[in-house]
Formats: sequence, structure tokens, C-alpha cells
Amino acid sequence: MRLANKVALITGSANGALDDVKGIGGATAWMFAKEGAKVVLADINDEMGQKTALQLRNMGYDSIYVHLNVSNEQNWIKAINKAVLTYGKLDILVNSAGTIAPFSVEDTTSEVWDEQMNVHAKGTFLGTKHAIPAMRKSGGGSIINMSSINGLVAATTSTAYCAAKGAVRVFSKASAVQYAKENIRVNSVHPGYTKTPLNSSASKIPAGISPEEIKRRIMTVPLGRMATSDEIAYGILFLASNESSFITGSELVIDGGVTAQ
Repeated sequence: MRLANKVALITGSANGALDDVKGIGGATAWMFAKEGAKVVLADINDEMGQKTALQLRNMGYDSIYVHLNVSNEQNWIKAINKAVLTYGKLDILVNSAGTIAPFSVEDTTSEVWDEQMNVHAKGTFLGTKHAIPAMRKSGGGSIINMSSINGLVAATTSTAYCAAKGAVRVFSKASAVQYAKENIRVNSVHPGYTKTPLNSSASKIPAGISPEEIKRRIMTVPLGRMATSDEIAYGILFLASNESSFITGSELVIDGGVTAQ
């Protein structure tokens, strides 16, 4: 019960249904619930989000679902208000919502650039901004922002994605420094290649990455495989728990050794 009596809001967490491949947000929701947290699932996929929240409740866990477009400030205000009204406080925020955009610089349109920045950078900024007042009332909290190994090193494509994930990394450090005295910790997580609904042939969601690309990526991983979403969620759990009480402004890389090369 590492998160007993904690309230957590997790974005991009609709993809946690038991009969499908879980995304990082969905896997984190289940792990948090099993560790004693009250979990607020937040996503734009209302059908899957409601389904996951119901499955959590059916297993005896305390969970609700809220609609949240992370690039919409009013959506954020409503989501955090709902979490506080339902559970009385907010202790943990996981900014996990994300999309992919595998385009080179020349192939990246202004629309693709804006969309990546809105979801990853702006979404993380808005969530952090509006979570801080609620956490202040609780005497502190932990914010975990999902970046990527591509927030540390470049990819051959995914230009806007890399830029947005890099923004998440440094924004997390700025937030950590500004709010450390209020016991609000902010850290970034940098997953490597991970088996999620976007790149799993077993998923009911159409794959966003080809099997050939998946094989190429695995060849670059010293541990010789992709991560599971649970393996990333364990890192998020650590940063959410009191075990990481002296860690803020840090980067947790979970990549099987890719960036060590």
C-alpha cells in the first residue's frame, strides 16, 4: 500500500481495459489502485475511460473517469475540481497523455507541430499549473511528467515529438525548482521503446508503428526487447510514492540501455 490515502489524477489513462494491451497511463492507473490510491482516470476516449474505471471499481478499487482534452485549460480546471470534490484533495498528477508524429523536419506541417506541442508541452504545463494550488492545500504532492528518450536524444524522424518531449523535460526542472519549498516534487520519466496500444499487433487499436520498425528498434536495445507498460509504471509509482521524497527535478530513464550507447 505504497500510495495509501493518496489521490492521483492520470491523463491518457483510458487504455487500461483488462481485455486489451494497456498503455502506460492505463497500466499506471491499475498499479496505483493496487497500491491504495484513489484514481481519477482522465482522457478524451470516454468509452474506454469509462470501461476502465468500471473495471477498477468492479475489482474493489476507488476510481472515477473524467473527460479531459489536455490542451484545453477549462477541461483541466473541471477535471481537477472533480477530483478534489470527489476525494477531498489531490496528491499525485501523472501527465501521460500523448500521441506520435513520425515526420522529418521537411515533412512536418505546422498543424502537426502545433498538435504535438499542444498535447505534450502545453498539456503538461496546464496540468502542472492547475494541480499546484490543489497540492498546496494538501501540503505537497508529486507531479510526474512523461517525456521520452526522444526528450534526451534525437530520432531520425518524429521531429515535433522530439521537440515537445524535450520541452517536457526542461519544464519539469523549472517547475521542480520553483515549487520545491512547498513540498511539490516534479520529475520526468523517459521511456524507451515500449509495448503499448500504438505499437502492438495484439491491441484492438490500429497499430501506429509498423512491425518492421518495431524489429529495427528492438535491435538497438541492449536488453534485446521492448519494455512492457508495467515496467514503465513501476518507475512512475516510485516517483509518486514517499520513497522518492528527496527526488525532484530529476529524469528517470527506463529504456533498456538505449541511451547508454
